[in-house]
Amino acid sequence: MKKQNPLGDATPVDQVFVDTSLNASRTTAPRISVVGTGYLGATHAAAMAEMGFEVIGVDNDPAKAQALSEGRVPFFEPGLPELIRKHVESGRLRFTTDIAEATALSDVHFICVGTPQQRGSNAANLNYVQEATRQVAKNLTHNGLIVGKSTVPVGTGQALRDMILEHVPEGIETEIIWNPEFLREGKAVDDTLTPDRIVLGGTSDASEALMREVYAIPIATGTPVIVCDLPTAELVKVSANAFLATKISFINAIAEVCDAAGADVNVLADALGHDVRIGRQFLNAGLGFGGGCLPKDIRALIHRSSELGAMKAASLLQQVDEINMAQRQRVIDMAIEACGGSVLNRRIGVLGAAFKPLTDDVRDSPALNVAAALHLRGAQVVVYDPEANETAQKMFPTLIYAESIAEAATNSDALLVLTEWNEFKETDPRDLVDLVTTPVIIDARNCLDAHEWRTAGWTLTGLGTAPAPLLAYSPPLVLGSGRRLVGAR
Repeated sequence: MKKQNPLGDATPVDQVFVDTSLNASRTTAPRISVVGTGYLGATHAAAMAEMGFEVIGVDNDPAKAQALSEGRVPFFEPGLPELIRKHVESGRLRFTTDIAEATALSDVHFICVGTPQQRGSNAANLNYVQEATRQVAKNLTHNGLIVGKSTVPVGTGQALRDMILEHVPEGIETEIIWNPEFLREGKAVDDTLTPDRIVLGGTSDASEALMREVYAIPIATGTPVIVCDLPTAELVKVSANAFLATKISFINAIAEVCDAAGADVNVLADALGHDVRIGRQFLNAGLGFGGGCLPKDIRALIHRSSELGAMKAASLLQQVDEINMAQRQRVIDMAIEACGGSVLNRRIGVLGAAFKPLTDDVRDSPALNVAAALHLRGAQVVVYDPEANETAQKMFPTLIYAESIAEAATNSDALLVLTEWNEFKETDPRDLVDLVTTPVIIDARNCLDAHEWRTAGWTLTGLGTAPAPLLAYSPPLVLGSGRRLVGAR
């Protein structure tokens, strides 16, 4: 990309970015920089090193860069610390705060910074993406490719293309394309090394060829590559998250019907899941979704859809968000009811603080939100999470944090399961029943064996798993000639 459009103002912007020289000066594998070494960036940098590339991770936090250089990861992600240590030691991976150095030494520059929700708005805050892209563009010393991986509102890539024109040095050619990430916390390493799809948005022939070189290993094992325009690539991740969020809120809405009708939402979900058009994943009724992605991404999509005049999408996702948030209040109400109408001066044991298992992420965590809300209502709340105690304590230091399930349960008037860790699912209820003041447990993730817990003496309540209500007597239905319908009461 040149600072001036050599093809004239009437030429589509996409054509300005066609560059046949991205690979011209390089005879070895492309060197990679990853700007932003948070959850996404650190994982991507380590995975690129595992695929055989020389990688430099860039972060403006010296403490984080130093920790990663020593193989210490400031968050919990299975397999990631080992992978980082492996390639720091191999020399393929290093970390720095010097973006000029990293840019000068690299050929492909991945933008992996955060896009948090703006204060006072549902819109995404693009300051970090804009600044990271600007810094890479102005520090280019040779032709290179800028690759956006951050989740952004549709239209961001085009705006960044216009901005880059103002900052790239004379004589340097570059493109910016979009390559959205699809990581699942707790499974991020596998998702990066063996992705289920690779999306490349807004590429020229040269940049597509370069990206196919970067992803040669997963492509060789059969990972499909979808090549599309910039807006489509920008919409893929947020649309995927919106669909998953909708599926979760759908089953939670149906769980309310199950409670009213005396049905079992778990059996219902199993039956639905056998339909290949629906599938069983994300059909677990419970406390709902949280974390650093789904809530902010669907709210950003609501905001952007409204800006574009796509009001049906905005209205649908608004309902999805409202259903999800209502689940938290529903569990709070269940805890209050379990304690006789008030949790004031009651001891509540809470199992789980992370928004999902296999992570210590408590951003917008439904579990921690419920725990904090009960604390504000006067309860003494004791929280235990296998990995997230420390991150939770930083966010809500006034809660009490236990070192074990038994400690959280001891003397509790009610025990709440708010994150579906295997440790909680595998706990023997007989080991806890004598520790509590009242053997009442609220399974807000529908993850426990209800029969096992009830047999052990617990009163267990789930979401959408209420026992069948007592039905008023009605005479049997007569089907002519005195025949009766089998099963009628």
